[in-house]
Amino acid sequence: MKWKNTIDGYGSVPVALHWLTAILIAIAYATMELHDLAERGTPLRQSMKTWHYMAGISVFALTWVRLSIRLAGATPQILPTPPLMQIRLAGIVKITLYCLMLGLPLFGWLTLNGKGREVEYFGYVLPTLIGKNPALADLFKEIHETLANTGYFVIGLHALAALYHHYFRRDSTMRMMWFRR
Repeated sequence: MKWKNTIDGYGSVPVALHWLTAILIAIAYATMELHDLAERGTPLRQSMKTWHYMAGISVFALTWVRLSIRLAGATPQILPTPPLMQIRLAGIVKITLYCLMLGLPLFGWLTLNGKGREVEYFGYVLPTLIGKNPALADLFKEIHETLANTGYFVIGLHALAALYHHYFRRDSTMRMMWFRR
C-alpha cells in the first residue's frame, strides 16, 4: 500500500489517520458521556475528564495533519461514480466533520481557559487562549455541547453513508478506506 493518496485509493497514512481520529473521537465522546457515572471529586471522574481533553486535543492536532495531506494529495475516485447529488452531499458532510474536529476541541479549550483553568496535554501546559471570563466560558461551553450533539448526527450520517456505499451501491468507497496490501 502506498503511503499517500492516488486517484485509485487512499494511502496508508491517510487511512491510519482516519481510523486513529475515529478512535480518539470515540474516546472523547465515551469519556464525557460516562464521567457522570463517577462521583464528583473522585480520581476516576478526573481521569475521564483528562482523557476527554487529551483525546480532543489529539483530534484537533491530527485534523490539521489530515487537512495538510488532503490538500497536498490526490482525491481518490469512487467507482462507479455516484450521482452528483451524493457527491455534493458527501462534500458537505466532510466539510462539516472537519469543522467539528477543529471547532469542538477549540471551544472546549476556550471553555477551560475561560474558567481560569490550564489545558494540559500529556503533561505539557498548552497556551492560554483567553483569560478567566466566566460569562465567555459559559457561552463557549454551550457552543461546545451543541457542536458535540451535532457531531452525533453528522458522524452517524457519515457511517450510514459508508455502509450504504458498501452494501447497496457496492462501490469502492469503503474498500478505499481500509488498509490494503
